[in-house]
Amino acid sequence: MFDKSKIRQLGRIPGDGLSSGMQKFVSTFLFLGLFIGAAAQELRYTVCTGCWNPDSLGNRRVVVRYSGGGADVVEVMIPWRRRDENPEKKRVIVQDSATGLRVKNVWAASVTREKGDIYFEPVSGKGTYYVYYLPYRNEGRSNYPKGVYWKPDTTADGAWLKMTGARGGGSEVRWPTAARAVAIQSIDSFNSVYPMEVIATPSEMAALRANFKDSIFLVFPEKREYPIRMQEDLPYRWIERGPGGRVGGLARPMENYAYELGLYALKASSNVRVVFGGLRNVEGRTIPADSMVCINADAISYDGRPFVKRIDVAAGQVQPLWCVVKVPEDAVGAYEGKVTVVADGHRVVIPVQLTVKGSPVSDHGVGTPAKMTRLPWLNSTLAQDNTVIAPYTQLEIVGDSVIRLLGRSIRLNKQGFPEQIQTFFTPEMTEMTDQPTNLLAESMHFHFVRAADGKDIRLDPGGVAFVERSPGTVSWKAVSVCDTLKMEVSASLEFDGFLSYTVKVIALADLDLKDIVMHIPFEPGAATYMMGLGRKGGYRPDSVLRWKWDVAHKNQDGAWIGSVNAGLQFSLRDQHYVRPLNTNFYLQKPLIAPSSWANGEKGGIDIGIKGRSMLVNNYSGQRQMRKGDTLYY
Repeated sequence: MFDKSKIRQLGRIPGDGLSSGMQKFVSTFLFLGLFIGAAAQELRYTVCTGCWNPDSLGNRRVVVRYSGGGADVVEVMIPWRRRDENPEKKRVIVQDSATGLRVKNVWAASVTREKGDIYFEPVSGKGTYYVYYLPYRNEGRSNYPKGVYWKPDTTADGAWLKMTGARGGGSEVRWPTAARAVAIQSIDSFNSVYPMEVIATPSEMAALRANFKDSIFLVFPEKREYPIRMQEDLPYRWIERGPGGRVGGLARPMENYAYELGLYALKASSNVRVVFGGLRNVEGRTIPADSMVCINADAISYDGRPFVKRIDVAAGQVQPLWCVVKVPEDAVGAYEGKVTVVADGHRVVIPVQLTVKGSPVSDHGVGTPAKMTRLPWLNSTLAQDNTVIAPYTQLEIVGDSVIRLLGRSIRLNKQGFPEQIQTFFTPEMTEMTDQPTNLLAESMHFHFVRAADGKDIRLDPGGVAFVERSPGTVSWKAVSVCDTLKMEVSASLEFDGFLSYTVKVIALADLDLKDIVMHIPFEPGAATYMMGLGRKGGYRPDSVLRWKWDVAHKNQDGAWIGSVNAGLQFSLRDQHYVRPLNTNFYLQKPLIAPSSWANGEKGGIDIGIKGRSMLVNNYSGQRQMRKGDTLYY
């Protein structure tokens, strides 16, 4: 009844049969699910590059063969097992391969994710017909396309529909032998759904859950050639093969060998962990456990610090777990071991078999990225050790307030802010001169304005204290204080000119403030051009530019202002800053409004000439601070 060899020939089972944990499962499940999947086993998945126009017909089609019989109506049942939601809301187009024309008389009697029941008129009689089931149109631009699926339409005439039974008829139809779906074709390999996006049916998944009702989760090992693409559905491949079984393959010395563990949560699974065991060959050589990592859990943060990410999986969800073995240079032969997935006291052990042969790969295999050899790059710590990269030069501290870097210098005031920024680049930007160009008309500074009288709160500066003096980074602190307010400044300058400030404002008493303002007073001659805050690159406007925060619609928090050989780009953030997604992805993860600068809708930026400077006035508006309240700028 269950001919595994036939299925293997069709490319559906790559291994040596079912795992031992599936024996009981097979005896009951095959009756429930095999016949539903029988058509899918016969359906071939192929690529037909450039065989049709995807911009009008979509990226996939079903090849249908009709053996003839002089019928007015042909019915084809297509077990397409689609992952897309609401397929009944998408158009179905039938094309005659003999003429290349669309068949007008078509009735989609039933369209579900599992299968489609399609009636059409075989206008050329015996032959091949194509069913396109995801046609779309592009409503975006060429560089940012926006595909929109066509809605179902009706091109069939009423008399033909009546013959099909769609309108209460059916008695006049000359019923043929049903046409047969023989293949699903993709326009290219990128759009292929086989095998990891061919879904299991609801009945198959229900049978799987019933047979493992006492388990919290199941684990489906996958080779690197078959990345897991779905988290809401199981691939039909997993139904055929069942959970468990070994994982591994052929690797070369020094290769980053990757494989995947697909965790399917039958019940909510919390704090999922992957525990590696060492691999050993018959000669006693080992690949130690510390040569292995689960990229999903064992991670390196953006600042180079290792951390373990907590993984919780909701019931009914699939969690891919990518694992990497860093194969030693001297490894050779067949290695065996195990990897264990643990959650909520439940453990699943997966055997690992790795055969290492061939010459070492000096690049760790990253030259063939299709093998997922670049996954360790996610945990890279390159360029995080503050070494200076040529042609930049080492940072130099002169006296107690000046920092020099390639072509520039910064002089600090006693509150830790730039008193002057100078550039030694010539206007041609081809060499440096001894005569600097000053960027600032006066020190950058904060104003804390009382609401009662509109006057500044004066803070006594405590001076600058350097806390790091390395070739690539210099950092310092400064504290300014009065009886009602304290300002703690922490700053760092990197060799490429990136200057980062965290200004911590602490209320030492209850305060009513009219405003908290940070001024950047440019020399007008060094502020010819501007870009940002909604303006394209060009001349700085003559009139005052008034800008307000609007993170719901705009990814804007600063600007660049300068001239040809001098300039400064500033960005206003707080302690909750997370880099947003850009362009057409912005609304999925927008900018978080900094509570200090934005202050609801009270904050903003004014840019314009004031006195002898071109002033950037970064204001946050009226607010109350209670003793102990802290703001971060």
